[in-house]
Amino acid sequence: MTDAMTPPTATSGPVAADAGPTAAAPAPIPADLRAAFDAYERAIVANDLDALDAFFAPGPDTLRGDPAGLLVGHDAISGFRSLRGGVAAREIVEVQYRPLGPDTALLMSVSRFHGGGRGLQTQVWQRLDGRWLITAAHVAPRTPPLDRSIWRSVGDPFLQGAWEGALAGLTVAVKDVFAIAGFRIGAGNPTYLEQARPEKATAPAVADLLRAGASLRGIARTDEFAYSIAGDNVHYGTPPNGAVVGALPGGSSSGPASAVALGHADIGLATDTAGSIRVPASYQGLWGLRTTHDLVPRQGMLPLAQSFDTIGWLTRDGETLQRVADWCLSYDGSASTENVYGASGDELPWRFLVPEEILDCVEPATRAAFSRLLAGLAASDDPPPFRAVHTGDLDAAFAAFRTVQGAEAWRNNGEWLRAHPGAVGPAVAERFAVASRLTPADEASARKGLESIAAHLADLVDDAVLLFPTVPGPAPQRTADVDAVRAATLRMTAPAAIAGLPAVSVPLLRVDGAPVGVCLVSRAGTDIALVRLARRLAELAGAGVGR
Repeated sequence: MTDAMTPPTATSGPVAADAGPTAAAPAPIPADLRAAFDAYERAIVANDLDALDAFFAPGPDTLRGDPAGLLVGHDAISGFRSLRGGVAAREIVEVQYRPLGPDTALLMSVSRFHGGGRGLQTQVWQRLDGRWLITAAHVAPRTPPLDRSIWRSVGDPFLQGAWEGALAGLTVAVKDVFAIAGFRIGAGNPTYLEQARPEKATAPAVADLLRAGASLRGIARTDEFAYSIAGDNVHYGTPPNGAVVGALPGGSSSGPASAVALGHADIGLATDTAGSIRVPASYQGLWGLRTTHDLVPRQGMLPLAQSFDTIGWLTRDGETLQRVADWCLSYDGSASTENVYGASGDELPWRFLVPEEILDCVEPATRAAFSRLLAGLAASDDPPPFRAVHTGDLDAAFAAFRTVQGAEAWRNNGEWLRAHPGAVGPAVAERFAVASRLTPADEASARKGLESIAAHLADLVDDAVLLFPTVPGPAPQRTADVDAVRAATLRMTAPAAIAGLPAVSVPLLRVDGAPVGVCLVSRAGTDIALVRLARRLAELAGAGVGR
């Protein structure tokens, strides 16, 4: 272990006798700073959270960065560390010290991991009230083989698509609920994956993308059995949010969403039962389309609740989403399919309805940002008319939705769960436990209630498009209590699922520096036209068609 090394010079070969004096060696690390550094490293290896918190300077200006992003403030750094877990066994093999002032120093250290690989840590230390504390840090970890929280299997490519076509050159992250010939469906659970049989055929939703020239980058993680909207997974970890450091990614299509947001793939092939495309799209600043129910074939897809399950896509920009929708929903391009799937020249009406009950679920800062968006649109050169409408009792709608969803989820998975007690995480286990207690009478009553709700929503979008924030607010931090957010979110996302309507989330809002999507919902079968309308709205709003 060395404290310092003489910097290399630009001179090569022998130095002439008259070359002049050599540069002075860097000063040695002060003993008290070296002692603080060594104590910090011991705390890192031991994952001593209290000690680590004490080594970072208190207050809102302390910084910590890594390839995932930048954390600002001691509290944000502490929250991240509480969920990270310890680092792999390692030793420090080199430390470089440069004084920046009487009580400020730069330390750069190289770590060698016992399991292979090296990492680099850069820290600014300051002597505050007689103690050396870290005020800024950047970590360059060893190169991982893959991020297991995002990917189950990955390649470059994992599967090659056609060499030409409408989607040639694009890569796809496939949610781990779709069949790929020769591979197993894992459903976000290692026990389920281990016992599954390799699939004999590839799901049509996957095959369509391959046929158009897209290639599969890999199989991406999902919340267990797609029965969550948070994006966490107790077995594989929580995928990173590509837009907000330390925040939840949104689920259950968390893996594909994070892969797209981080640039690992261009398209996320995902499912949406109660918001599993729209929520991660909003949380990570993506475009996300939930298609009309039963529009995309669901063969080869592991179901959660067939009455609401749909297939859709996540992309970083509207143009890519349009390319995917045009290909996957237009089929052969004939007049008959164009009329059915919304690929004709007919556009959706340039009229928007703002549902009051959904706005009541929105956080104040998000509602203010949405109001500013509407004001900007109203003042534009092509102002669309807006009108407030009522969707009805969202509590009753969600209660009925949750009952039918739970009954179907238990029919699909109950036998396996009974045979494998303890195989799923606590939160998902609790949802299935509630679902197991539903009676046929509960389900029949709930289905009856959903009929009038669906009919009312279909009437609303007959000649206009619903417009509202996709979720209550920015993605919550991974340390936050999300029960209240989850309840409000599902009340906002369930109506489109109840009515089987297409819905697209567009990254049009920024709240406290984080993205929040705006959702557009239109009548059944107008999916392609809905994406076109969303792009037009984004351009008018000054947001362009990207993130």
